[in-house]
Amino acid sequence: MTTTYAVLSEGLEKRFGEVRALRGLDLAVAEGTVCGMLGPNGAGKTTAVRLLTTLLRPDAGSARIAGHDLVREAAAVRRRIGVTGQDTSIDGDLTGRENLRLFARLHRVGGAAGRADELLDRFGLTEAADRPASGWSGGMRRRLDLAASLIRRPEVLFLDEPTTGLDPASRTLIWEAVRELTREGTSVLLTTQYLEEADRLADDIALVDRGRVAHTGSPAELKALVGTHAEVIVADPAALAAAAGVLDRLTGSQPSLDRERNAVGVVTKDATVTLPHLVRTLDAAGVPLLDASLRPPTLDDVFLRLTEGSVAFAGRPGDDKERAA
Repeated sequence: MTTTYAVLSEGLEKRFGEVRALRGLDLAVAEGTVCGMLGPNGAGKTTAVRLLTTLLRPDAGSARIAGHDLVREAAAVRRRIGVTGQDTSIDGDLTGRENLRLFARLHRVGGAAGRADELLDRFGLTEAADRPASGWSGGMRRRLDLAASLIRRPEVLFLDEPTTGLDPASRTLIWEAVRELTREGTSVLLTTQYLEEADRLADDIALVDRGRVAHTGSPAELKALVGTHAEVIVADPAALAAAAGVLDRLTGSQPSLDRERNAVGVVTKDATVTLPHLVRTLDAAGVPLLDASLRPPTLDDVFLRLTEGSVAFAGRPGDDKERAA
């Protein structure tokens, strides 16, 4: 079966003076899916979103969005996308209803009033719809901002850290809205610093580092690159070395010691290492245990392992120009 891509970029590059924010970005987002773009601050995520939404022009490379060339058909691209940026675009002096009707008119959407009412209801904002948005909570304003990006029923939706600073309830509401959109056929490119969010929403993940996509795959595929974390806590500190030796022989990986907790940990990709086997082997070696555990990897583990050594240049969060060239 041939995969059709809502977003397909090849070799995108962008410079800001001497700083190379993007260094050949290759990205593919299949239609009707959520692609989570992860990476350290300064890795190039926001610059990539600005390029793919026609807010910036690439210095090199190419991209097609909803089947249209990013540069040659920029107007057609803009007609087919929605964008929710890191900063809300709503007017606090207007009511929620007035904001959505304004966006509908700006985008020349027929039936502006009806479309505004539909989105207010969809995002649970009808009760507050006729109050100025300046008096709304942060979560409500964020939901209104997302609703505004859907005025035209976009084929591709770009979400740049849409839930930053929101409480868990507001975040969950936005997650539910994103899932519903993909069920309806919308394709989503999501940048986020919340790895749980990417794990819950993303069909595929693009891990961006130093202006390039360094790793891609489903959450499960990326976790498989890291391996399972095994940890034992010994009853006698004198047994730490023996426990480390057992874990080394079982997994072929170098264990790490936490002497304050009397713990030994190791990461292994060996699927034959099970908790009963681990405990029996340590018992046979005469290692007294207080606790033993096997923990499957999380996206936090993936992020830390696969971007190890990548430290963003200190500066404004989300500003890709802060990384040194």
